[in-house]
Amino acid sequence: MRRGTQGRAGDFGAGNGCMAMKTCLIVEDSALIREIAARIVRELGFEPREASSADDAVALCAQSKPDVVLLDWDLPGLGALDFLRGVGGLEAEARPTIVLCATEHDPQQFALAHAAGVAGHLMKPFDARLIAEKFVELGLIPAGAAQTVAAGKAS
Repeated sequence: MRRGTQGRAGDFGAGNGCMAMKTCLIVEDSALIREIAARIVRELGFEPREASSADDAVALCAQSKPDVVLLDWDLPGLGALDFLRGVGGLEAEARPTIVLCATEHDPQQFALAHAAGVAGHLMKPFDARLIAEKFVELGLIPAGAAQTVAAGKAS
């Protein structure tokens, strides 16, 4: 179930015929990286949700589909591919857009992830500009939103 979004600028309340705020599930075992990513996606107009494991992330996706998932490749226990298999078992309309976040530039890893349903990838460490550009590339936000975030970081 989505948390309430009433009263925040840029949000649209359900019940008045408007769309609800977009959500981003951050799947990352590092609490610090989850916190940084949550701050960034919030600036981009997404409600952040967090999961520290592939199991928890699949359960959250089955409960309520996020618009986008930032997925750490190096999860402990069940890894990113396990998450991708789990989400792959959901109905097509219940599958979110998935962005893989990796620490190593490994073309073989990226090819495997893309074959399993990943829409794009980012290299860590990432910042607001990189996430915004990826979200624009995937059609998740308009180009102007990325420029606004970049301009805000420059000042």
